[in-house]
Amino acid sequence: MISESIATASGLTPEQMRMVELAQQGFHCSEVLMFMGLEAQGKENSDLIKAMSSLAGGIGFTGETCGALTGGACVLGLHAGRGRAEDEEDLRLKTMIAELVDWFSTKYGEKYGGVLCRIITEDDPLKAPERCPRIVVSVFYKVKSLLAEHGFEWTGPR
Repeated sequence: MISESIATASGLTPEQMRMVELAQQGFHCSEVLMFMGLEAQGKENSDLIKAMSSLAGGIGFTGETCGALTGGACVLGLHAGRGRAEDEEDLRLKTMIAELVDWFSTKYGEKYGGVLCRIITEDDPLKAPERCPRIVVSVFYKVKSLLAEHGFEWTGPR
């Protein structure tokens, strides 16, 4: 596959290349993460991606909680959340989200002084392209790790 050769040549994994492609198409942190989660399950859901846009830029570009963090929590919910009345609540979801928030707060909250988008980017639009892609990739791999640790498969249907 051509994108895999480009990824190898650029030092990026195919997953990272896909995230770059999505970002180049204008998708933001939370949207990219959900695209990745859906694609791993062999699904498409443009309505869900549209809903995820509300989390980008710190909840609708207000600078509030980082969209990579909230988007990552949503991807965990894609795997462990309830979608129908007859679905049982999976208590692992709360545990995974708590672990994600703790990890993010330690890794990025301590580094930048908080988990708000405006704090991470210092309210400087030039800082976002410098910091955000690395954060999105890092959250992506943390989400995959949490899912595996708690007995969920990243790929295939739920």
